[in-house]
Amino acid sequence: MIEDGSGSSLARCVPVAKEEFAERYWDRLPLLTPAHGDYRDLLSLDGVDELLGGRALRTPFVRMAKDGQVIPAARYTGGGGAGAEIADQVHDEKVLALLADGATLVLQGLHRMWPPLVGFAAALRRELGTPVQINAYLTPPGSRGFDPHYDTHGVFVLQVSGHKRWRVHAPVLDAPVPRQPWGGVAEEVAAAAGAAPEIDAVLAPGDALYLPRGWVHAATTEGEWSLHLTVGIHAPTRLTLVDALARLAATAPALRAGLPMGLDPADAKSVAPALADTVAALHEWLDALTPEDLAAELRRDAWAGARPAPLRPVAQAAALPGLGPDVRVAARPGLPFRLDDPSGGRVAVHLPDRTLHLPESCADALRTVLDGRPHRVGDLPGLDDEDRKVLARRLLREAALVLA
Repeated sequence: MIEDGSGSSLARCVPVAKEEFAERYWDRLPLLTPAHGDYRDLLSLDGVDELLGGRALRTPFVRMAKDGQVIPAARYTGGGGAGAEIADQVHDEKVLALLADGATLVLQGLHRMWPPLVGFAAALRRELGTPVQINAYLTPPGSRGFDPHYDTHGVFVLQVSGHKRWRVHAPVLDAPVPRQPWGGVAEEVAAAAGAAPEIDAVLAPGDALYLPRGWVHAATTEGEWSLHLTVGIHAPTRLTLVDALARLAATAPALRAGLPMGLDPADAKSVAPALADTVAALHEWLDALTPEDLAAELRRDAWAGARPAPLRPVAQAAALPGLGPDVRVAARPGLPFRLDDPSGGRVAVHLPDRTLHLPESCADALRTVLDGRPHRVGDLPGLDDEDRKVLARRLLREAALVLA
């Protein structure tokens, strides 16, 4: 059963209050927490075997690496037999051979497929206000999967079983973003990894480590199999706002205007007048821009990165024809939406990939049914019995509601 994520996932990752973590550590400093908890309820070695042997995993949900080199997927994938011939399916016997040879196994996207981590990730996403992803890393004794590197997003490392030695070094590039991967400064990363580390610790079962983006790290197993979870935190940055502004700038005719014929873009003197005109036009456009304009542009990407909780499509579809006033429904957990004020006799419900336009008479019922609590269809305000059922059926069909 998938948990509803009502507990504090953040408290399982860090030992300090949310406010202290936000002020002192978030995107700034690493935090190592020995003996913080037990993570075997989230994933265990038996769970890894179930995923590999019983879930018909396909790439890219699985990666493998050894001694800093990513192993080609063809070495552990193939067809699945009659009726499943596409050769991207993970073969457990090939994974076995590579593990026995010292390779590291990476299970990716577990926040979408492994029920305990679905609920854990959903709660953490609500607490942090940003999308998260969860991968698992299984490394044989005395092995290393990846070279020293940094991530362009923050991570929580949760040690499930075994022991792994982590060496963490200060950033060679402060606050890198995805367009600045560590490969672009590989020499600097290698040099940093050769210096004395800021953290040199062996993580034991129940230990937790927070690493902000950019902190160089590498990990090696000790004398037994190591399994840890890495929770990636994909938080927006100021550059996220700048990128959104750049996209919005295409709506301004003054900023789409061409440059003078014959301008040499490689010559500073030639570019200077055009730069001055462009900066002036940019200032005028920015002065007229509203926070709502920017939020509307950001909403699309932010919502796309926040998948809602799974639903039961068969049960929900089967319930539609006979939906009655005693059926209880609720907003789909984790579904981002925006409910506009009524205008022109209509009210709009904005969902991640579409907008529903409904009669203004539905406004009160929408505010009620989307408030996150379960409600009887027959209790929705402002409508008669038949319209209540019509509205509930529409929202259930659109997956904006779930059966409570």
